[in-house]
Amino acid sequence: MKSISHLLIMMVAALGASYLLPGVAISGIASALILAFVLGVLNYFVKPLLIILTLPINILTFGLFTLVVNTVIILLAEVITPGFETDGFFSALLFGIIVALVAYILHKIF
Repeated sequence: MKSISHLLIMMVAALGASYLLPGVAISGIASALILAFVLGVLNYFVKPLLIILTLPINILTFGLFTLVVNTVIILLAEVITPGFETDGFFSALLFGIIVALVAYILHKIF
């Protein structure tokens, strides 16, 4: 039940961020649900590997390179998810920041 609520919160956060950013498009609720699932899977399996591989750069940048890793995860999700498009790296970066903030707020509320 907890994972379903996390999935729904990520879906709502992604839809909200896509309405705020002009460079991000999600075609509908089904695409947002698929995007939330794909982001969850990529964050669970691929992100730890990328964090370990980029650990020296991450240490040098005091953890700010994690934003680049999150952006790469979003760009990978764009390739996998039908109906989700970004205009490029900076749109994906802003999308990731907004989704993280909205998801954090929604998790605190619910």
